[in-house]
Amino acid sequence: MIVLVVDGYNMIGDWPELKRLRDHDLEAARNRLIEMLAEYQAYIGHRVVVVFDAYTVRDVERHYDQLQVEVIYTKEKETADEKIEKLVKEIMNVKTKVYVATSDYAEQWTIFSRGALRKSARELLIEIQAIDVDIKKDLEKQAEFQPKAKIPLSEDVLKTFENWRRGNK
Repeated sequence: MIVLVVDGYNMIGDWPELKRLRDHDLEAARNRLIEMLAEYQAYIGHRVVVVFDAYTVRDVERHYDQLQVEVIYTKEKETADEKIEKLVKEIMNVKTKVYVATSDYAEQWTIFSRGALRKSARELLIEIQAIDVDIKKDLEKQAEFQPKAKIPLSEDVLKTFENWRRGNK
C-alpha cells in the first residue's frame, strides 16, 4: 500500500491557485486542496492524509474524512510537522510505502531519516496537473466512442428519423 501524507498549509502557501484563495478565504483554500487531493486519490488509488496545523487553536485533535481524504487538525500546541512525524512512525511497515508532501527542508530530512519518501509541494502540484490532463483526455476518448443513441444507427437512418420527427416526408 502507498500512503501520501500532505502538509496542508504548506501546499496552500505554495500553490498559486490556493495562495490566491487563502488571501480571501482560508476555508475555501482548504476545501479546494481537499478536492484536488480527492481527485488525485481516486485516480492514483493511494491513501491520502492531509494534516493541518491547529497549533494556536485551543482544541483537541480532530480526524474526519472529506471526499474520502483523511483530514487531521492537530491538537493544541502540536505542529503539523510533529503530527506528520508521528503518522509516519505509525504507518510505516514492510507493506506500506509512505510519501510526505512538504517543501519544509528540515521536515523532509526528518521524515527521510524515518524511512519515508518526500515530495515537494511543486512536485505534487505537477503530478496533480498531469493527472487532470490525463482525466480530460480519457473523458474526450470516452465521448468519441460513446454511441449517440442506445442503438447505433447509420447517418441515413438518423436523417430519415429526424425528417419523420419534424413531419417531413
